[in-house]
Amino acid sequence: MHTRNILFLFLLIPFLNVSAQYTEELNSNRPGASLGAFSVGKKVLQFESGLSIGKEKHRLLQTETNAFIFDYSVRYGVWKEELEVSLMGEYQSNTNTFLQFNPSEERKVSNFRSNTLGAKYLVYDPYRKMVLEGPNLYSWKANNKMQWKDLIPAVSVYAGANFDFTENPVDKLTNPYSTSEDGSSISPKFVLSTQNNWIGGFVFVTNIIVDRITTDEPVYSYILTLTHTPTDWFSIFVENQGIKSDFYADQLFRGGAAVLITENFQVDGSVIINFKDTPSRFYARVGASYRFDMHDTDEYVEEKGKSGRKNKKANKEKRKKDKKSKRKDGVEDDGGDGGTDGGDGGL
Repeated sequence: MHTRNILFLFLLIPFLNVSAQYTEELNSNRPGASLGAFSVGKKVLQFESGLSIGKEKHRLLQTETNAFIFDYSVRYGVWKEELEVSLMGEYQSNTNTFLQFNPSEERKVSNFRSNTLGAKYLVYDPYRKMVLEGPNLYSWKANNKMQWKDLIPAVSVYAGANFDFTENPVDKLTNPYSTSEDGSSISPKFVLSTQNNWIGGFVFVTNIIVDRITTDEPVYSYILTLTHTPTDWFSIFVENQGIKSDFYADQLFRGGAAVLITENFQVDGSVIINFKDTPSRFYARVGASYRFDMHDTDEYVEEKGKSGRKNKKANKEKRKKDKKSKRKDGVEDDGGDGGTDGGDGGL
């Protein structure tokens, strides 16, 4: 492995600074390309999109390409806090200039680069146990330093289906971004995602991706993303993506920042570069994320396993007992002393 790749192995997620499913603030995969381990939360509908403008130069083919890309993602939390379904895709328009001709020639092409429908599920959450255990009440230092257990990440799995079209649905021209030669195709995509939330506002995400494995051109890749949030509303990130296939192979590097405008709205900006000339790539990207928060019930972190079921049963019996007592008394104690200013009823 080259020294450059080793360096970026330790650099590198999107604007995520939380350790639970539903959060009071938006949880976006932007502005990076990796998928965080956590979902948006049950009954949360979230839209993420961006615009990219860039240039590519291919030394061997003697071509220059001016590209425009629109990417989009729709995410929705269903059934359980750990599960979300999503639709992700890209539409790209290129103006290709062929420099080997005199005079040079131009050709414009456009089509969907990808459309993927899938679901992600959190299979392991080490932060659940940390919340249950609570902080160390006897040591501030123990609560504010890295520990060995912080190296254990949250883990999720993603499975989806790519819907590739070999022709533009408008002008019926061949899709230059598709490797399929026998018409439109549907192929699987799998992602293993891990996420570490570290003290100091650092979040580290890794993705291992196996894509289009049933086609003639399967794609294998990884993404490493490191985000730092120095404040509650601002974050910066760096990211390395490695791609390997017979159709295309590359090492891509991204960097940028995101700003949380409100608890449901984020804007971001980033750049992408590589270090080869077949082709060389440089893109500037801006985007936004917005969520519709319909999360109408509080979700409590509960211990799993036998002890978790026992505690859950005990809590359920306690609620039934309290409810029965309320009906018998005909009034619920509010904890005050009966006066108009009793209790903690505040604002």
